Amino acid sequence: MSSKPDSIRTANPVRWPLIGLAALVLLNAVFNPAFLKITVLDGNLYGTPIDILVQGSRTMLVALGMTLVIATGGIDLSVGSVVAISGAVCGTLLVGGHGLAVTLAAALAAGLLAGGINGLLIARLGLQPIVATLILMVAGRGVAQLIVDGQVVIIANPTFEYFSNGFFLSLPVSPLLVGAMFVLTHLALRQTAVGLFIEAVGDNEKASRFAGLAAARIKALAYVFCGGCAGLAGILTASNIRAADAYRAGENMELDAIFAVVVGGTALSGGRFLILGTAIGALLIQTLTTTMYNLGVPPAVAPVPKALLIIGVSLLQSDRVGRWLRGLWPKKEAA
Repeated sequence: MSSKPDSIRTANPVRWPLIGLAALVLLNAVFNPAFLKITVLDGNLYGTPIDILVQGSRTMLVALGMTLVIATGGIDLSVGSVVAISGAVCGTLLVGGHGLAVTLAAALAAGLLAGGINGLLIARLGLQPIVATLILMVAGRGVAQLIVDGQVVIIANPTFEYFSNGFFLSLPVSPLLVGAMFVLTHLALRQTAVGLFIEAVGDNEKASRFAGLAAARIKALAYVFCGGCAGLAGILTASNIRAADAYRAGENMELDAIFAVVVGGTALSGGRFLILGTAIGALLIQTLTTTMYNLGVPPAVAPVPKALLIIGVSLLQSDRVGRWLRGLWPKKEAA
């Protein structure tokens, strides 16, 4: 069934992202020894590594959903707009006096609904994933603006803020929540046949359908899951900034999520996913972003180093470059 090169399947795709992450940490530690410093204040942990975990947790969450979508051979460009919609729902309901449980359920439902629309357009109506999700990417930002009536809604709810700015056992809450989400997803995918079904559909949809799999349903559920992850990320984003900013919330998050998935070793062609690699890829992206801020790189220039990093890691993970690198060693040994 598979047409993937053997070397792609046997190589360790996490190796290069880990090396890149270690190199970035070492670079920061050399030029700024305080980079690795973690202090305890009021019994809670603070410092740059903690900030990276907190800020990177939202990208990790969106990238988790994106991983399954890409594993089915698709892509979701609308996650940033879904983050904005979910945050707008949170701000509007909380300011309107609704309870926290209702607010969280509505924000999550908004994300799941957006994912369901994508799944319907792609899996049932046959639209190309990049076209279907581009529609919601453009329209979703407008929907978020409509929900908040074009205003930035300030949220003053200590319980809601706890999700992104609180601590549990001295550790920040948001990375703990996202870490639990990763573990549960990994167990659900690897301890059941769901992960195998997703990889089969992404590897060869027609063959998996002939084998008896409900390929369309599996693809649709992957988009629903991705929308749910984006909805949860919208809750964390609104909680972090204490506001619903429909214009800026989730801006370019789809790109960071795709970067994290690709760097983490999940094949863009589908048929294989690596959740651990996605988590490492998201940390790598956030560490690079923090490094650029520390070096004073203007935000407008920030995408350039990110693009160079993605190109470098993707080349190192490619089969052709891998064969070329392996071919260098026999020559050196012969000399």
